[in-house]
This record gives sequence, C-alpha cells and structure tokens, in this order.
Amino acid sequence: MLLLVIGVFLLLCTLLFVGAVYLEFSKAQYPPGVVCRSELRTFHGFLAVLSVVGSALEKLGICSVLDLIRLFAHLYAIRSLDDPELFIKILKFEGVPVRVYQHRESSAGDRKGVMFFHGGGFMFGDSDNHDKLCRHISKKAGAVVVSVGYRLAPEHKYPAAFEDCLNATIHFLKTAQDYGVNPSSVVICGDSAGGNLTAGVSQALVTRKDIPKPLAQVLIYPMVQMIDFNLPSYQQNSGTPPLVREQALFSTLHYMGERIRSVTTNKVQNGSHVPPDLRKKFSKWLSADNIPDEFKVTGYKPHTMSAFDKNVYEKVKQLFEPPCSPLVAEDSVFRLLPKAYILTCEFDVLRDEGILYKKRLEDNGVSVTWHHIKDGFHGIISFCDQWDCESGKRAVDSFVSFITDT
Repeated sequence: MLLLVIGVFLLLCTLLFVGAVYLEFSKAQYPPGVVCRSELRTFHGFLAVLSVVGSALEKLGICSVLDLIRLFAHLYAIRSLDDPELFIKILKFEGVPVRVYQHRESSAGDRKGVMFFHGGGFMFGDSDNHDKLCRHISKKAGAVVVSVGYRLAPEHKYPAAFEDCLNATIHFLKTAQDYGVNPSSVVICGDSAGGNLTAGVSQALVTRKDIPKPLAQVLIYPMVQMIDFNLPSYQQNSGTPPLVREQALFSTLHYMGERIRSVTTNKVQNGSHVPPDLRKKFSKWLSADNIPDEFKVTGYKPHTMSAFDKNVYEKVKQLFEPPCSPLVAEDSVFRLLPKAYILTCEFDVLRDEGILYKKRLEDNGVSVTWHHIKDGFHGIISFCDQWDCESGKRAVDSFVSFITDT
C-alpha cells in the first residue's frame, strides 16, 4: 500500500512538472521565416525546464531561478586562458574585473582597442560566456579586446553596471599605450544590454577633454530605451524567444532594483510610468511613425499610453536618465557621438530600438552602418557557430569587418 501511495505521489509530481513545463513552453511563438526554428524551440524548452525547476527550488528556499540559470551558463562557458595567438589576462581596471585579449606578436603601439560589454539583460552573463566572441574579434580585427565583467542586477542595481563600464573604459583610454593600442583608436562594442551600456558610455565620454573620444560604437541588437514597450517589434515579437517582452520587462525592473509585481509590470508595459511632460518630449523620438512602414505591415496596432501613475513613476524614474535610455539623450549629445554600427534582427523585440537609434544618429549627422538580419532572432551571434546559422555568421563577419576597417 505504501508503495502504491508513493507511486501515485511521484506520478502526480511528474504530471505537475510536465504540465508546468508545457505551460511555460507553450507561451513561445516561432514566427514563419525565423532561422533555426527547431534549435530555437529546443533551447527555449531547456529554459522552460530551468524556469520550472528553479521556481520549485525557490519555494523550497534552496536557490532562485536566476541562480539556476547563472549556474548552467557558468558550466557551459569557456574558461581556459590558453590560446596560441593571444595573451589572455585577467586584470582589474579601477576595481572592475576585466579580461584582456592581446596579440602575442608585438606591435608598434598602433593597434585598435575594443571595449566589449556583454549582454544578458543586466542580470546574466560574464566574460566566460563571451570569451569565444572576444577571441574572434581580437584575432580577426587585430585588436586588443577588453571584456568588462561589470556588476549584475538585482544584487547591484543601476547605475552599477554603467559605472563599471564607464570607469573601465576611462582607465583603458588613459593606459591604452601600455597595451600597444593607439588611444584614439578605441571602439566601444556590446550586445543587447551591452549595447545599452555601449551607447550610454559613448554618450558619457563625448564631452570629456582629458581623454580621446572613442573611435566608433558598435551596437548589437541594443536595448536603448526603457520607456515604450509597445513599439511594433515589441508587439510583433512579444512571444519570440529567447527574449520575450515579459523577460525584457523583468530585466528592466530588476535593473532598477524594483521587486517584480504584476501590477507594476503591467503598468510599465502600458506606459503608466511616463509623466505627461515626458510623453510629449519623447514622442518625436519614440514614435512608431519614425519606423519604416515595411516593419509595421502585420501584428502592430498603434498604442496609447495608459493614465499616468505617479507611484509607479517614483519607483522607476531613473529609466528616463540617458544611461538607462540613451535613445532620449539631447541632440547636443548625439551631434558629438562617433560613427556607429548597428545590428538588428527582424524577430526581436528590440528591433525597433536599433532602428530608432539609427535615425537619431543620422538626424544629427552621425554616420551609421546598419546590418539587418531578416531571418534573425535576439542573441543570434551567440548561437551562430553552434547551430550552423549562416545569417549569424555573416552578422559577426559584418561587425568585425566594420571594426577592422574603421
């Protein structure tokens, strides 16, 4: 009888687990035309399992979903510092952990430098996870690459990540010659949240007189605003993994140090956090009217922000600061920015942010090289070599060539 009870209990647990995973997995959408559909589906299924297991462990007080995902990302990452072509050193710049990729061949001090800020929604990722990409950039572009291990949310809320990236960049610009780098030939580069940090740091440096201005900025599917979560790409790709709209909001609020509550999340999604004066000011930069019609053919309905809620605004008002939302910095700042490379993906909630940032740069006389992956999804460069994704490989070649030729 006892064995029967245990068997029924285990069966119920299994059914509950399978049902929870299926519910999580079924939320995703795989639009026609997206590349690597089967691989993307498998990857999202794995994340769904981690989410369900993590939620159960969190309730038991063992660890959080965040801890579990970070653990698997860490186990998956490359950690060997051996490379026949590169010296790879783990250092600290102004107390910020960095990984420096430097060619074994000596130079005359005129190499390019690349500051690299990794993605991960400000909550995940580190230099290990992006090690392979940084090695590739260093070898192909002949550059010294500095990968910054900035502090992560929610343990370290905004502006911790921004300050770490800014301080590390200033240190490198002042000491670039020690690494064989021309201090006037430093490119700032980042993907996703790292693209946000790239834009924010680039803006913060343009008025500095004591150090050279960055040579260029490379923004790879960047998150450059945390104000409007109903742009066409947010509506069209709200359920397209690996970055669904719910996850973008989750990362944004954690970056602010705000505990996730359904009411707060819903109000930010609907725009209740934006005061009337800022709605008017930002409308000329954030309007869907600035997005080409070809990106609004299907799956988009014009959205009107909900009534302003001062309580929500007070919790997240730092979202409107340029280091959080560099898209809404003043024209006077944009006019001073260096030339840019922007990569966007069709099936990505952040697609339109890159397009809007491109427009703001061009409207202020800044040269922009734009590479759009018509069958791409968010995070594609992290998977292109594993999934044999030609679109992703071409994208990597594209921005590495930009760095090389700049």
